[in-house]
Amino acid sequence: MEKLTIAIDGFSSCGKSTIAKALASELGYNYVDTGAMYRAVTLYCIKQGWILDHNIDKEKLVKYLSKIHIKFKFNSETKLSETYLNDQNVEREIRSMEISDHVSKVSAIKEVRHKLVKLQQEMGKDKGVVMDGRDIGTVVFPDADLKLFMTADIDIRVYRRYDELTSKGEKVTFNEVKENLSKRDFDDTNRKDNPLRKAEDAIVLDNSDLNKQQQLDFVVKIIKDYHLLNPGE
Repeated sequence: MEKLTIAIDGFSSCGKSTIAKALASELGYNYVDTGAMYRAVTLYCIKQGWILDHNIDKEKLVKYLSKIHIKFKFNSETKLSETYLNDQNVEREIRSMEISDHVSKVSAIKEVRHKLVKLQQEMGKDKGVVMDGRDIGTVVFPDADLKLFMTADIDIRVYRRYDELTSKGEKVTFNEVKENLSKRDFDDTNRKDNPLRKAEDAIVLDNSDLNKQQQLDFVVKIIKDYHLLNPGE
């Protein structure tokens, strides 16, 4: 069977990366976490001192954007792809609450999106890829073979994110996480360039009451049905 391009979009902390990783492993496809790319740019800005009081020095960021190099490397021990920023492994650093507080504003900058969209398209040009983010099915790969739009109840998403952060030792409260997610939802859906929205031909996956295996089974069935309807692919 010909390999597919699978685009997964959706809100923060609704499990996009979890199902995307599992699906890529199941199919033997490459996995690209586009959210990690925007987080890496945000980390670079913080390290350069370009974010102060929630204000981003856009001029500096755009000027030095060419110095930001992002790639993924497979970790043979964890069996996961990890994010590298200028040849440094930043996988753990980019998952912090501090990064979450600023990433939506960084990702709203037109020049940043244009740079990363081109890189994402290059990463997925040969198909056999599962890519998750906010604008994969609408902008990066509008002709993707399969598009999913993931969502979940806000409180469930907050609990998931809260558990993830506290398990890593972060000192956060439930209300802080909820405020952060609500703000990110607003920023992601209201930004001028490439806002988060469901592609018209995307299949909705509400995983509020589904575990990881149930989600994977749901998507695998869709893929099997796709190949039955498109036997030449």
